[in-house]
Amino acid sequence: MKYSQPVFRPPFEADSLLLQVTVGCSHNKCGFCTMYRQVSFHMESLEQIEKDLREAREAIPNVERIFLVNADPFALSAPRLKTIGGKINEILPEVKTIAMYASILNVINKTDEELRELRDLKFNDLNIGVESGLPGMMERFNKGYDLATAKDQLARLKQAGFDFSLNFIIGGAGTELHIENGRANAALVNETKPNLVFIANLHVDPGSELYEEKMRGGFIENTIRQNLEEEIEFLEHLNIDNCTFYGLHTSNVVPVKGVLPGARQTMLTRLKKGLATIDQQLLNSRDLEKGREGNLLLPI
Repeated sequence: MKYSQPVFRPPFEADSLLLQVTVGCSHNKCGFCTMYRQVSFHMESLEQIEKDLREAREAIPNVERIFLVNADPFALSAPRLKTIGGKINEILPEVKTIAMYASILNVINKTDEELRELRDLKFNDLNIGVESGLPGMMERFNKGYDLATAKDQLARLKQAGFDFSLNFIIGGAGTELHIENGRANAALVNETKPNLVFIANLHVDPGSELYEEKMRGGFIENTIRQNLEEEIEFLEHLNIDNCTFYGLHTSNVVPVKGVLPGARQTMLTRLKKGLATIDQQLLNSRDLEKGREGNLLLPI
């Protein structure tokens, strides 16, 4: 199988077959992100994709789920995606779901009919980074669209029969708006009804526009306490059924996971335990080593 670095996938796609159909990110301008800054976006050849599928056919007896990489394969045109989907169904007919990262921008460029056709080919479970439901934040993050557009395009996905997960950045609005951000995130989820909510804490990495803003004093990161407060606010205001709240990213100070609404109280209890038991000096800090936060409490 061919993979061009860097390759990322959601943690809940750990058991999926990764199939490279693009390299890099088609947008590559988000103000907080440096993941693909040094990579030029391009398509993988259809010949290589077919070669990888046939290699998978020989190596893996039963492939039920495929996750297309890299950053946003849904950026490909509907005809090209249909060609890829057709080849997947031909070579690996037992596949039930073809999932991938996607952007709201990738949905805009497809008609309602094209979305339905892709869904019929088993494309589903799009993983979409909206980052925040607070008005103005998508523009601040340079996502390429605004909140109203995101809502419209997510509604189109629903109408075409797609399930999707939404990614949110805890701390994305900074210290002054962390409570408002938690509530706004919940409002967006309640309206758009994803099947999964994936959260991660903000890290402002050197090389990003947000880092430069931070260095100028224009952005102040949340403390660990404020991240927990924001996550609690988010969870308390969710009003949705059969949605997984997935807080197991390595950046999450207190790991939680559960299906709403039933697991809400268990997750809230755990988060509030973190506020009550983690060392106060640590809670008021902003400088944990990236990826170490989840060690503050024992894994669930």
